[in-house]
This record gives sequence, structure tokens and C-alpha cells, in this order.
Amino acid sequence: MRDHQPPREVDGAAALASSAVVAQRGRGGRADQQAVGPADTGVIGRLTATVDRLRRELTRAQAEADGRALVELAKGILVERLGYGPSEAARQLEDLAAQSNLAVLELAADLVNQASHDRIADVARDFVAAAGEPSAALRLRSAETGILVADDVQAVAQSALEHALRPLGAQAVAIWAANADQSLTLAGSAGFADAEAARWRHVPPGVPTPARQALTERAPALYDSLLAAGLPSIGQRELTGGRLAVPAGVGGRVTGVLEICWPAALPVWSQSLQRQFEALAELCATALESRPTREREREGDSGTAELLELVRGLQDPCLVLQPVFDAAELPTDYLIKYVNPGFVDFAGRPRSAVAGARLLEVYPLAAGADGLFEKVEHVLATGESFRSARMNLSAVVDGVPLTTEANVGISRHGSNVVVLWRTADGTARVASLLQHAQRLGRIGGFEENLHTHEIAWNDTLFDLHGLPPTAEPFSIEHLAAHAHPDDENAIGRFLRTLLHHQRPASTAFRLKRADGIARHIRVVAEPVLDDRARLVAVRGAYQDVSAQHWTEVALAATRDQLAQSEEQSAERSRLALQLQHAIMPPSRGPLDLHDLRVAVRYRPAEKDHLVGGDWYDAIALPTGRVLLCVGDVAGHGIEAATGMVALRNALRGLAATGAGPAQLLAWLNTVTHHLTDNVTATAVCALYEPRTHLLRWARAGHLPPVLLRDGVASELPSLSGILLGAIDQAEYAEGEIRLAAGDTLMMYTDGLIERRDRSLQESLDDLLTTAQQPQGADDLGELEHRLDHLLRYSSADTDDDTCLIGVTVR
Repeated sequence: MRDHQPPREVDGAAALASSAVVAQRGRGGRADQQAVGPADTGVIGRLTATVDRLRRELTRAQAEADGRALVELAKGILVERLGYGPSEAARQLEDLAAQSNLAVLELAADLVNQASHDRIADVARDFVAAAGEPSAALRLRSAETGILVADDVQAVAQSALEHALRPLGAQAVAIWAANADQSLTLAGSAGFADAEAARWRHVPPGVPTPARQALTERAPALYDSLLAAGLPSIGQRELTGGRLAVPAGVGGRVTGVLEICWPAALPVWSQSLQRQFEALAELCATALESRPTREREREGDSGTAELLELVRGLQDPCLVLQPVFDAAELPTDYLIKYVNPGFVDFAGRPRSAVAGARLLEVYPLAAGADGLFEKVEHVLATGESFRSARMNLSAVVDGVPLTTEANVGISRHGSNVVVLWRTADGTARVASLLQHAQRLGRIGGFEENLHTHEIAWNDTLFDLHGLPPTAEPFSIEHLAAHAHPDDENAIGRFLRTLLHHQRPASTAFRLKRADGIARHIRVVAEPVLDDRARLVAVRGAYQDVSAQHWTEVALAATRDQLAQSEEQSAERSRLALQLQHAIMPPSRGPLDLHDLRVAVRYRPAEKDHLVGGDWYDAIALPTGRVLLCVGDVAGHGIEAATGMVALRNALRGLAATGAGPAQLLAWLNTVTHHLTDNVTATAVCALYEPRTHLLRWARAGHLPPVLLRDGVASELPSLSGILLGAIDQAEYAEGEIRLAAGDTLMMYTDGLIERRDRSLQESLDDLLTTAQQPQGADDLGELEHRLDHLLRYSSADTDDDTCLIGVTVR
């Protein structure tokens, strides 16, 4: 330490501080003032005043601690730049502050800004140049020093709010950590209730919060009103005003988001104000970057990594707890530092809602006598492990207590406590299923103690009544006041059965909500009796059956019309089926036409309402020829059946003219196009000359016939020809083949081979393979057996009807 400093060095200190002093000139002194209300002589007033005084003293102590850190930074600059000792630097700083008419803290902030080349210094210079007000630099430097000495991100959020944001009118702040799976974790917050922070501890991927918008756009997201923006976020019930989310990152890598909340609109926006928030976000990013290291330093246990690895491999639910100490070094709660992959919350909550929370936040009923908290506390204090084969674990699910019995083990490992349990009754799964069932079925549960008048509703029930979760639930005895007047008698009978006769009861009524929306509700309830059969409570559930009610109304309104339509449809199907069977019976015995033996098989559709338009004909003409034809009218029902009759009869009449099959189909196409009502059809037509055994044939969009000769099946050539009724005039190609004794010709509709999962060619190949399989019957029965075999082993999988003609030359 030096006894004397040359004047040159003193002048150097003055020069170093001179630029900081310039920004302070012209500013008058300030005095912190605090309004003091009239003293309350009551006990509650004195307690309230004491709490307020302690809170102010704590805030002032935190600010002084942060301020001391900022002053130490300024003293360090004087030591490094001018070679002062610590005591000389402190005295020099006080002398310069007095000469400049500034507080030591404000001069310290200005010295750090002048010596620094970071974002905060830039913000301070811009702000002073724009407004002549140096408070921004002080706020940011104070926040920075608070962050540097903070133990965790929670303390960082508190420092940022108190030093930098409250002067700008902000009321709360949240620091989000961005995770690799696109989710967000609330690393720290200030200004929110503990329950609100616990609810928003984890935000799954895809939830469109302001923080998510800032991360996605890599730019600040501003909202003058969170309520108007309609985005979910922490504090959305109480803080509905302005909201700002700023990406937080260092070195070009965004690691999180700083979210700032105002009770009213955002402050007037400016470039310098934006730079202040970006500088603050950068400080928060630095805290997020160093968070894992600080957590390891706090653990101070070299075996923690091995412990977590061991717990990770356990199959039963397991928690790793870290004690939270008060100023007297006594544990007041336990941080749930880790839950293993096998963890299943017996209350049905996800792992993310438990990990990172405190034990009494997640399981408040554990603080009861001889409860889980007491056992953990004993294990931590004594190191003695705890084992219980049957221990009651309790939690609160949607405001309703839930208790289960489990095999519990508790042990201490270093500074951590491990809790392991195994539920034998599947309570966790039941609780989870119950929550999902209530949500999907819109069922709200309640329980009311008739002696203490305590009423418990779950969240779904508040939603059914259109009330916020903070509203006061009403007694079931006052149910009629919230229902439609016409339902008063039904509710009265329900309450008499439940409360007077003490029997389970149910009823339906119309609920009048506060927002004017009417809902149809069914309520069921049961009495709860004590050991002396006295009524002590009621419990039950409300279910929103509005959708079911209006569905029943709609069904009742259309029931008669539907019955009439069904009756008409059944009558039409019956008539179509009778018409079809009258013309083409499903089975027809062999028919001898000259030297041909003809057999026919018809298989109707599986469903009566799918009566189709398949048709066939085999007849000897006056000219001595034999007409063979198969067709398929598009569609089903009475229209298809009548179209089939019209085409079949028309072809018979046209065939009497002696024209060939191609000409017959051309004429039949004209008939279909002009003389029927929007009918289209496919057909194959053949004329056989018995004297020469010559078969001439043509087709209109139909599948070609199959010829079985000498045990080998093959398709006849696929001649060109458009389906019937598509156009006015059409031409059809004609083919011919000379048949020999023993040949079998088969004509069929697509219902025999059509499959949904195969091409038409694959189905035709299967038909050829099946057709050429040998049959064991005699010559007279071989044709019919072959047709039956084709129908039986058909690979078709549609519900269409099928028509099949077999012709054998004798």
C-alpha cells in the first residue's frame, strides 16, 4: 500500500471519470420517498405493516448487495488503469462522486460503461445522447452485477426485474431455456405466483407462446395486449397487458428467451429501448449458458453422476431430491432434481410436471403427520434408510384428494435423497385414465362436506359452468338457481332423493351459465354416510350432454322421414329382385340348342339393395343360328334392373333381322343412347352357325370370352368396341372362330373376377388357371360342374352380381 500518490495519478483518475461526469451534469439530486399510510392499531394491521417492512428491507438489502458488486468493479478499473491500491481506489471514487455531485453507485456505473466495449455501454451512450438521462446505464449495470453474483437463474430473473425492468413499468419477467426437442423450460421467473410458475415449468413443442414466436422468428415479438393476441403464456390470467419476448443468445447461438410482462400497454417503443432489452437478454443468455456449471458446483457431490446413472436404470418410479435450506441451514423443502424414465406419477401427471418442481408443490399432502415429507426429513438427518411395504401416498388431482398404497423406499446418497415407490393397485394408470376420460367426456367431479361446507370442484366442472378456476363453487342445494325455471321440479326431486332419502340420484337439466350460454347437463350424485349412518357429504359428477341432446332432437325430427325412405327403398329393392329373378333365375338347367349344350349360372349381389343389371340370353333364332350374349348395366337397384330388361328384349328383336353381331351391337348402342334414361352398359354378343360350327362375335367394352380346348383355357382376341350408350353412333369390330367338338366357350360378367387389390390381367390369369382344372363328372354333367367350380373358387372380393354362360359343342 502506498502512503503518497503523485499528483499525476490523481489527475489521471479525474480524467478517467470526467467523461462519465459530463453525462451527469445538470441533473438534480433525488430522494427516495415512500408514502406511509395511517397506522392501523389492529393486530392484522400491525402484522401487515411488519411484513411490508421486512419485504422492503429485503429488497433494499438485495439492491445494496448488487450495488456493492458494481462499486467493486469500478474500484477494480481504477486499480488496473491507475495502479491504485484498494483503499486509495475507494477514497478516490468517493472524492470524484462528491466533486461531480453524484451518488457513488451512479459514478461507478458510468466508469464501467466508459471502460467497457460491450452492448450495455453502447446502449448507455445511445440513451444519454437521445434523452440526456443516464439511468439506463445504471439499471443495466446494476442488473449485470446482480446476475454475476446470482446463484441460479431464478435470482437472475429477480435482479433483472428489480434493477432494469420495474423502472420501465414491467411487473414480471420469465427466462425460458430452449431445449433440443423444441420445448421450453422455465429456468427462472420473478413477479409471478409460485403456483403459476409451477404450472408453466415446461412448455411442450408446438405451443404458440410469445417465447416460441420469438425463437421461431429469431427476433423480438411484441404484443400490445396479450389478451387480444390470444396466445397462451405464463401469467395470462393476471397480466393481460403488453408482452415482449426477446431471443437470448451469445456467440450467435440462441439458448433461450427473455419474456417481459406489463400490466398495461407496452412503453413507447424506440431503438434505444430495444437495445436495452437486447442487452438484458444477452445477460440472461450468459446466465443460461453457465447454468449447468453452477448446478454442478452447488451439488458438490462427485458421486451425483453415478447416482443418476444408477437411478436411470431402475424400472420402478424413482425421484432424486435435493434439500432446500433456509438461512438457519434447515431443510424447508426438497427440489425434485431428477425422475427416472420409469417414473409414473400416481396422480396421473406427466414426468415433466414433476421434474424440477419442489416436493411440497407437487405433493402438498406429503406434509401431513407421518407422511412422506417427514420420512424424507428423517432420512436426510440421520442417514438411516426407510422401508415400508404399505405406505399411503396422497396427491390432489383437479382439487380432489387421491390416495394410494405403495411399497416405499427412501435412502440418502451424499447430499441427495432417493425416493422409490411401487404401487400395487395401478392407481397411477387409473388416475391418468380418469383425467382423460373426464376431459373427453366433459365430466366434472365435485365433493361437498355438509358439516364444514367445504366444496371441491375439479377444473372441468369450472369450465362446464363457464367460471374461472378462482371462482367460488356453489353448493348443490343451490343448483336450481343456476338452472332453467322449467327444470326446478326435476331438480327438487333429485335433491329430495339425495339429501332426504339419502339414496343415489340423477337428473338432467338446462344449465344457465353466467356468459349466457345454455348447456344440457346430467348430474349424478351419491350420499356419503358416517359410521352412524348420518349424512356427512355428497359427491358426484356433472356431464355436458348438449351434443347428445341435440343429436337426439335431430334424430327425432328425421325419424319418420327416415322410416318412410327406408320403406320405399326396401320396396324398390324387392321389386328389382323379383324382376331380375323372373327373367333370370339364379340357376338354370342345361339347354340343348342344335349341337350346343348351354348352361347358365347367375349369382346375385350379397346385399339386397345392391340388385345389379347383369343379364344373359341364349336362344335359337328363326334363321337357324344361335344367339349367345352377356351384358352388364351400370349401377344397382330398380333402374339397373329395368335397363337390363330393356336391352335384353331389344337385342332379341334386333337379332331376328339376321344381322351380324357387330351390327347388332351398333343398333343396340343407338337404342341405349336414345331410348333409355342415362343408361350405359357393356355386352358381348355371339352368333353360332350350327352347320359350319362358325362362331362370330363382337364386344362393347366387355371382357372377352374364354375358350377351353383340349384342356387349355385361353382368351379370345380383345376386339375394339366402346360401351353401349356412351355416344350416339359407334362401330364395333367383329371376330370369328370355328369351334370343334369338345370345345367349351364361357362368357361372363366382371363380378366373377374383379378384385380391389389386383389388376384386371392378374384376375384374368387366375380365371384361366381355374377354368382348365379337370372335372370328375361325366360328359353330361361336366359343363355344369365346371361352372359351379368357377363360381365356388372365384377370387372376386366385390359385392357385385355375377352372370356366367357355358357352351359346349357336342
